[in-house]
Amino acid sequence: MSQATNITDQLPLAWPSYIAGEPVQSDDTLEVRYPWDGSLTGTLPKITPEQLEKAIVTALGQAQPPTKNERYEILMRARELLAKRTDEFANLIRLEAGLCMRETRYEVGRAQEVFKFAAAEALRDDESIFSCDAAKNGPARKIFTMREPLGLVAAITPFNHPLNQVAHKLAPAIAAGVPVLLKPSSKTPLTAIRLTELLYEAGLPPAMLSTFVGDRKTITEALVRDPRVDLVTFTGGTGPGKHLTTIAGYKKLCLELGGNAPLIVLRDADLDLAATLATEGSFRNSGQRCTAVKRILVEEAVLDEFTTRFVAKAGEFTVGDPADEATLIGTVIDEPAAIELEDRVNKAVAAGAEVLLGGNRNGAQLEPTIIANVPRDAEMVCEESFGPLAPIMPVRDLDDAIALANSSDFGLSSGVVTNDMAAAIRVVKELKTGAVNVNQVPGFRMECSPFGGVKDSGLGIKEGVIEAMKFMTTTKTFSLPW
Repeated sequence: MSQATNITDQLPLAWPSYIAGEPVQSDDTLEVRYPWDGSLTGTLPKITPEQLEKAIVTALGQAQPPTKNERYEILMRARELLAKRTDEFANLIRLEAGLCMRETRYEVGRAQEVFKFAAAEALRDDESIFSCDAAKNGPARKIFTMREPLGLVAAITPFNHPLNQVAHKLAPAIAAGVPVLLKPSSKTPLTAIRLTELLYEAGLPPAMLSTFVGDRKTITEALVRDPRVDLVTFTGGTGPGKHLTTIAGYKKLCLELGGNAPLIVLRDADLDLAATLATEGSFRNSGQRCTAVKRILVEEAVLDEFTTRFVAKAGEFTVGDPADEATLIGTVIDEPAAIELEDRVNKAVAAGAEVLLGGNRNGAQLEPTIIANVPRDAEMVCEESFGPLAPIMPVRDLDDAIALANSSDFGLSSGVVTNDMAAAIRVVKELKTGAVNVNQVPGFRMECSPFGGVKDSGLGIKEGVIEAMKFMTTTKTFSLPW
């Protein structure tokens, strides 16, 4: 019997929601199913409005946050516990999201980094001192700044990274001393529940975290509307994100929304590197990343050679059972998502595109698919195609590439493959995106570096541990005679 099977057998079928550390149940439950075969992974109770009210009141009743050292120790213990339970969390992510084991283990490793960086930041002081006599006729005083935690944060997370996206909400909040009400995706909530249990075990005061699912109107939207919530931090689709802005009222909003990242391949590029980046960028995590490569813009002078190398490289990505260690691509989140992707491929082909690799669907699984000659107005490249699709689009030159990259409504991340520093600098300066990576995939980042987009990818507010902590606190200034 495999290790994956052993761990799977140990997981419960009935899971609790948590209100300030107390497990709660209800008659209204949510089913979570394994996208690979449709089997039941677990059930989770949907909380009631009364339970939501208890979560809010309890969080606001937290007398004092833990000290800086206590927060550091909680975060470090969480990191250590997560490292010890890598296989358990990796298999749970697989059973919720259908991702292969390489991806789920990688995600557990990333989450450990989030807790490490947050622990370091928990000890750090972000304060300034201003000497008033620097001003003409300034008095003998000094102005000081200090950061104070917000009263309450509502965090809403997506399905594609069931652990790491949750860690990116919770770890900075813990480091800053802010209580959180977490509503994970209804498609992948169980990993968030298990992480919540781990954080309680690590010493997090229960009042600082409640994790639950519930009906959209009576729970999620009620939470977003509640004036006692100081910040709503949301990662997910652009449509739902924009809807939140219409109901949230007067509070802070951090929106990390969709993406349509271009990878620009210029005529001087290392084409082996370009093929590798295109493959990794398009197909890792089954293509379900907001920073995944969604448009490959290739100068016509190297189009044929790049395409040949890309198809050969992508052919190495094995598709199959997510539990098989040899599998590099599991499923997308569910069969309807796979059907939508398949439909976009068919529409592009009808408009003149050509499938060079893959394109076949089996339930929730779609093969890594390379499509050539994709029209610039195809739905596949105008909308965010959240799956393993790699559309190749020829461009005449750098000017054409920049114009086409900027034509999207999205502006999250991007990449360019070139050895021409002047061209690279032009791309960095002229692309309307939150990030540009030179000779790297668009999604490259560290867990502590700023992350976020513009246009329909977000309001320009950044996440990443350091930026998230800033947004979860306010700056107070005070002066003293000196």
